[in-house]
Amino acid sequence: MYKQFLSFGCIVFISSFITSVRAQPVNIEVPAAKSREIVHTMTAPVLDGNLDDAVWENALFIDDLHQVNPVEYAQPSERTELYLLYDENALYVGARMYIDPDVLTARVLRRNGNVIGDDNIIVNINPFNNQRTGYYFGVNPNGVPVDGIFQNVTQPYNDWDSIFYVEVGEFEGGWTAEFEIPYKSLTVAENITTWGLNFTRSIQGRNETLAWQSYDRRYDPSNYGELQGMVGVDQGVGLDITPSVSISDEQRYNPDSSESSFEPSLDVVYKLTPSLNGSLTFNTDFSATEVDNRQVNLTRFSLFFPEKRDFFLRESDIFEFGRIGSSGVLGGGQNGRPFFSRNIGLGNNGQQVDLEYGGKVSGRVGNLDIGALSIRQDSQGAVEASTLSVVRGNYGLPGQSTLGFILTDGNPRANVDNSLYGLDYLYRNAGFPGPGKTLEVSGWAQRADTQGLEDDEDAAGLGVAINANTGLGGGVAWKRFESNFRPALGFANRVGVDDYNAQLGYTYRPTGGRIQSADTELSVRRYEYIDAGLQSQTIRYRTFDLNFRSRDRLFWISNFNKEVLLTPFEVSDGIFIQPGEYTFNDHGGTFQSSTIREWATRLTYVKGGFYNGDREWFEADLTWQPTPRFRASVQYDLTFIDLPQGSFATRLVSGGLDFVFSPRLSWINLIQYDNVSETMGLNMRLHWVPEEGQEVYFVINQMLEDYDRDNSFNSAFTDVTAKFSYTFRY
Repeated sequence: MYKQFLSFGCIVFISSFITSVRAQPVNIEVPAAKSREIVHTMTAPVLDGNLDDAVWENALFIDDLHQVNPVEYAQPSERTELYLLYDENALYVGARMYIDPDVLTARVLRRNGNVIGDDNIIVNINPFNNQRTGYYFGVNPNGVPVDGIFQNVTQPYNDWDSIFYVEVGEFEGGWTAEFEIPYKSLTVAENITTWGLNFTRSIQGRNETLAWQSYDRRYDPSNYGELQGMVGVDQGVGLDITPSVSISDEQRYNPDSSESSFEPSLDVVYKLTPSLNGSLTFNTDFSATEVDNRQVNLTRFSLFFPEKRDFFLRESDIFEFGRIGSSGVLGGGQNGRPFFSRNIGLGNNGQQVDLEYGGKVSGRVGNLDIGALSIRQDSQGAVEASTLSVVRGNYGLPGQSTLGFILTDGNPRANVDNSLYGLDYLYRNAGFPGPGKTLEVSGWAQRADTQGLEDDEDAAGLGVAINANTGLGGGVAWKRFESNFRPALGFANRVGVDDYNAQLGYTYRPTGGRIQSADTELSVRRYEYIDAGLQSQTIRYRTFDLNFRSRDRLFWISNFNKEVLLTPFEVSDGIFIQPGEYTFNDHGGTFQSSTIREWATRLTYVKGGFYNGDREWFEADLTWQPTPRFRASVQYDLTFIDLPQGSFATRLVSGGLDFVFSPRLSWINLIQYDNVSETMGLNMRLHWVPEEGQEVYFVINQMLEDYDRDNSFNSAFTDVTAKFSYTFRY
């Protein structure tokens, strides 16, 4: 392990050296940073979406937004006017968006829908003004709110939910919005009175993005302007108490059984300091969580399913480590996550395991972002009850660099002690080595400690990338996962290997015509057994990737694969691929139409080899949305595999019907089927938000199974749940 930590130390030194020896800055014209003084109000504006309250007349006024896309710093096609006020309780923002009604796009009415795909206005704030983190609060013309946080400078996290208030209205020349963002929903620092600030606006009908502050087409926290004068911010007592209750009735068949339950739960959040939150949970309930989207696995390695439970999604960005799972060459997939919250509260069979109680501390102390989570999980079968804990710290270095650590303890799925510790470092330099480029250097190291194992429990990663909005970009990365690396609270589906990853790509952005951007990329991903040579290799050539101004997309990819099996691989029931070396290629393309139209589609076709046989894959997604209140969709995924030892086909079908009555009331239906499990699942969710901080769910889950494999489905279980929650805020 000392070699990995030595390498980790070297990369910290090298990247720091780069900073120190860079004698001459890049000779480009950098737009001046914007800074404005906020106006205090004694009277809070009335939020009705109309901007006719007299208090707005004295507000800070901003109207100098510019294009980011398609042409950065060009004049916007439509005018935007912004008004800012604050008092001791909240930040208030009024917005007037001028727009040609024939261009306006407002298709989303469902809460937590894809507001980013509609016209929208988004308020971005960073109370720490540290160029690394931030919050965003937005709305579309239908009044559907959206909020989120930045996991890191470049990665927004949309599943974060908080309490804020927004109303929209109309006027003859466009639409308006009024925001109230309570300080109780934020983590702030008492001694910081200058906040990071930005505004972004999307005009989808023209494929146009606007921002108040940007650089090289980036408007993330590293490029915010400043909002001065945030003095006297009061977060109140800083106490949120959220009791909830769920009532469930479960009926199982074959054999018959039934069970009813009444489950109260309680969440308490208290601001230990203005920048540090503490929370407690008792008898945590996940009954209203969305179901997973099904996947069919044709690989040798387990699949990754994202977290969907609100309790773990809140502030989950704090526990991200080493850029693992992020986009680009430094992310390189999910393998090696030291902490993956989905391990908690879910058993080996995917069934829910009760969480008796837990606590969490998250926030900032000086330049240190800190997160600590400890959960008491109930027993499940032969697995005893256990306490599961994780501590994560990330220290902000000068610029946008960070140095962090992580500690985990506990094993949720076995009576075997397990712990882990790790260090990670990220150096980030926007604008180096030139305009439109960002240099990132990443290094991390982990060591697991599993009862009964003594050696080969380490993992490490190093990488360098130059991310480019335009022109040439790429990077290289290496990761090692030793054979006994087992992060019981994390995710590792491929161990005993070295993982090599290299990418080189080019992005062209024409100034006119139908194409907004054109990309091409060559990448090599190679896995080698640490002690036995090649495991697998894919050389991928993304021949072209065209993004049109109409918001359509077309791309073509060729893969040149090599796989080495040391043991037989059962790819389907009774069909084994024998040990040996296999070389095969495949080629395919995807067309994706714009989602702003009534009809939208995504079509994918891939054909080529598969080990010592052939594979043909077809996927079709079709969505019909005649109004924001109704949406119907269907997805069909079909794969044919033809091998000398046998042939088979996999099918995955899903369909959705969404009825949206208002941004506060929706009825969502999803049906899914696959011929591998031969099961069909139906999920119906009625979601009502009477007011912010109040939620009602009514959920029906039904599973049907083809027991005899004769295309005759019978009920396996039916689960009906009603859940109510109410947040008291002090």
